[in-house]
Amino acid sequence: MADDTAAQLADIKKVLEDRLANDAVREKAFEALYEELRQYKEDWLFQAEKPLILDLLLFHDSLQWFQESLVKQEMSADVIADSFQYLVDEFLETLYRRDVIPIDAGETFDRKLHKVVKVEDTDDQNLDQRVAQVLKRGFARGERLLRPEEVVINRARKK
Repeated sequence: MADDTAAQLADIKKVLEDRLANDAVREKAFEALYEELRQYKEDWLFQAEKPLILDLLLFHDSLQWFQESLVKQEMSADVIADSFQYLVDEFLETLYRRDVIPIDAGETFDRKLHKVVKVEDTDDQNLDQRVAQVLKRGFARGERLLRPEEVVINRARKK
């Protein structure tokens, strides 16, 4: 009977040792898998961001050129304005390549497209709820609004 108990204990010990060894192997496999997933994630993020970063670096080069041009030469106001407009257009082109476009929110207040920053009173009822000034342009990507236009709107006084 003692031999049977010793044999059973030996069998149980063997099963436990096998399970512990199996658990250690499984843990190492999971650690390797997690490391591989971490590296994949980092590489995926780098590859996803790389085109945008390269576009921003090109824009940086244009800003450097503009700054150097201002320092080196006396430029007329028209040349400065044209050069600055070139920078604005180049930046918008960078956004277009990412499918980000300025929205045309219209002249009448639309709470889905506008964020009211200021309200100006007016006596003209025809100007009620009309955009008086766009302070910041709004932008969208596809059908998603990224940033509403920040506007000043008119509000007609009650008579």
